[in-house]
Order: sequence, then structure tokens, then C-alpha cells
Amino acid sequence: MSTSTIGKFLAAGRTADIYEWEPGFVLKLFHTWMPVEDIEYEYQMAQAVYDSGLAPLVKPIVQHEGKIGLVYERVEGTSMFEVFKRSIWKTPQLARKMADMHFQLHQSHVESTLPPLKDKLERKLQNVAALPDRLKLRLLEKLSALPEGDRICHGDFHPGNIMLNGSDGKIIDWIDASRGNPLADVARTSILLLGAASTFPNPLQRTVIGWFHAIYLKRYFSLRQNGQEEYRLWLPVVAGARLSENITELEPWLLNQANLIR
Repeated sequence: MSTSTIGKFLAAGRTADIYEWEPGFVLKLFHTWMPVEDIEYEYQMAQAVYDSGLAPLVKPIVQHEGKIGLVYERVEGTSMFEVFKRSIWKTPQLARKMADMHFQLHQSHVESTLPPLKDKLERKLQNVAALPDRLKLRLLEKLSALPEGDRICHGDFHPGNIMLNGSDGKIIDWIDASRGNPLADVARTSILLLGAASTFPNPLQRTVIGWFHAIYLKRYFSLRQNGQEEYRLWLPVVAGARLSENITELEPWLLNQANLIR
């Protein structure tokens, strides 16, 4: 570990704060409660996905005033979510851009340094108290029967984790990255988007998010000419696994989705 001079505060997050660092880089300085092994894991993930061309460069772990941090290439621009909120009329363009980036990401094979996605989903399902035992067993059986895959899966791919700078885009927040089936990763994005929409009290907001999702999905499967049926099989499994994240307002919706298992 090394030390350096910290710069201006840029942003606050649940697990870390972001500061300016050396030219062209930022410091993600983790809160003291974050386990060192989790930070080391994120570093390994960031290294593994950098070659995809869609992720920023990461430098070795540093220490600053008793806290541990990661130094990332500074990604200039605005999150796709912020652009979307300000310019609803850009919805088709943004949704297709997101699908293009997701498809490009899924072209990248990955080495065994990333954990298997199916193993992560299995652990999550086994630890969900909100799932009835019979439904949990069915979801685990379905998961076991679904294909593995050897592609990079982001695990948290949504507009808030895409930074746009003109026509260029970079994907951030790779802590949930894994090696697995791209269709499971697409299903995760669907669950994230539609689940968020289900919590909005405004019907117009729900409609716009649903529109965005429909365009994203149509574009993705125009690039990948098959897989829609398998994608639908992943949806209940991914919804059930998301229940392990204990998001109270989403639980009824996620349980309904998990119960759609065939």
C-alpha cells in the first residue's frame, strides 16, 4: 500500500467517498467498516474487467489516514440516469445505447479470476428468509438446470452505472461482477429496472421506465438473435435472489416475479 495527497471531495456513496487524486484519477476511499477482503475483491474484479474496454483502469490499493482506497481512472461525463431524467425525449437513444454497451460487454470471455454467477445466485437464494421453502427449492432446481456461461456479467447494470461523455460510455461499480451467462445478466437488469418502476407512485414515471426497458430489451435481442425464451427462465430466479438484498419496498413485487417460475 502507498500514500499520496488527497484532493477535492467529489461524491459520497454507501461504502465509500470519492476524491480527486493524481491527474486523471480519483480515489475511492472506503469507510472504515468495509472489510479489507471486500476491497481487495473489488480490486481483483476491476482488474479482470478492464480489458473489456468498457471499464476504467484501476491502480493498486492505497491507504490514507487509516482508510483503504482504490485509485480509478477518472471517468468524465454524466450518468445515463441523470441524462435520462433531464431529457426524457432521449429515451429511445439512451435505451439503445445501454443495450449496445451490455451486448459489447457480453462478448468478452473472462478467466476464472471472476466468481461463477450461478454460485452467487445459489448462495443468495439459500439465504432468503422471505421465500417459502417450496418456492426456494423450485428456484434452486431451475437455477441448477440453466446454462453456466463464461462471459463477463456486471451484476448491477443500469443507467446509474453508465457514465456518458459524448458518444463514449464507461461502466462503473463492478463490485458485483462475475463469470456467467449473459442472459442472467440481462434478466438482472430487467429486474432492477422494472422493480424500481414498481415503487414509483406516479403512473407516468412507471410508464416511461417500462418504455425504456422495452426499447433496451428489443435492441439487445436484435443484436443477439436468440435467447429470449432462456432469458424468461432466468427472471424468476434472479428476482428470488434479489430478495436476499432486503429491500423492503420491493419484497411483494419480487415475490410475485419469483412465483412466475415455470
